Amino acid sequence: MSRDPAEVNEYPTDLSSLAAALVRIESENPPGNEQACAEYVYDWFDHHRIDATLLREPDPDRPQVGARVGTGGPTLVLNGHLDVVPAGDPDEWTYPPYDGVIDDGRLYGRGSVDMKTGVAIAMLSAYNLRSEIESGELDGSIVIHAAIGEETAAPGTKSLLEAGFDGDFGIVLEPTELRVATSEKGMAWYEIGWAGEPAHASRPDQGRNPIEHIQPVTDALTDYDARLRERSDPLCGQAYGTVTQVVAGADSNKAVLPDRAYVTLDRRILPEETITEVDEEVAELIDTLNREHGIAATWERHETYASAEIPVDHRLAGVVRDHSEAVADISPEPWGIKASTDVRDFVNSAGIPAITWGPGSLAQAHTIDEYVELAAAETGLVILERAARTLLTEDSSVSN
Repeated sequence: MSRDPAEVNEYPTDLSSLAAALVRIESENPPGNEQACAEYVYDWFDHHRIDATLLREPDPDRPQVGARVGTGGPTLVLNGHLDVVPAGDPDEWTYPPYDGVIDDGRLYGRGSVDMKTGVAIAMLSAYNLRSEIESGELDGSIVIHAAIGEETAAPGTKSLLEAGFDGDFGIVLEPTELRVATSEKGMAWYEIGWAGEPAHASRPDQGRNPIEHIQPVTDALTDYDARLRERSDPLCGQAYGTVTQVVAGADSNKAVLPDRAYVTLDRRILPEETITEVDEEVAELIDTLNREHGIAATWERHETYASAEIPVDHRLAGVVRDHSEAVADISPEPWGIKASTDVRDFVNSAGIPAITWGPGSLAQAHTIDEYVELAAAETGLVILERAARTLLTEDSSVSN
């Protein structure tokens, strides 16, 4: 076992050291602690004389970074996010979640696979290709995003694109085991709640217990999920509607009937479905519940990730597939990712064709003892630089 100490070189240019340095900077979201990590990324670019900006939009307390190498076209945008989900109890980890330990070819730590290694690959691709871009050997430019808030659907990537850190095509460097995803599911969280009437539990008939309605609500949502599972996308798989929270009385005295109960529905949305259509389905489901059971429930949609897709035969996807197959024998078959990423901000908001692609397994994301295989990450860096060289030419069209 070894720790690959960042202090040997504060701004390293080898992948394992840079990824480990990023992992060692805690940037949990919630609550949104990206500032220290964003400042390090900005300083890294500044140290290596790469033009970078520390942006304080959309949240002045949560800066993010946009950087650029070159001024010509076409422009490739390499996107990653700085926030990580909370690590939980550090005693449950084999290695402390923010020590950035390297052991037996793996980098361990929260964010190692989701997705600070992807951010490091973006940074190093810009650094490694700078001389070819600045000399004119390559015609185009590279833009790098180190965005905030991806884990909670904050508009970090969207605001970077709106601030001018955009381009002709984009790669969102989430872990896909180096498979090219041209489509992805969306996701929305729905809070479905209804009121009770508090009373002492020794006199329950003086109040109204909202817990009595939890069973019919969850039964209805289970039936809804069964219907959703009959819908399928050839690349992304099934739609789902999963109850992930049931809450009543958690913040009150145990001898008092709760004043409210709610459930959270996690709805996974196929590319052909729209948020408006899903809202209408949920509204109809709640209306039926209210009529049949007298619940008077209401619903509210919280974090929302729209689904997104580009044609499977788009040239961007083809170039990255070709290099992934040539370097690492990755299947070139069309594929879609079942999770949700910031690729939607490229495709839906900015009209920029983009794919999700990167090293590491999504199965490791958000887990205890999260890790990334460093050999796979190094392979990803080679593939990305080869693909960028192909794409950054004057005749590199992003049309189908």
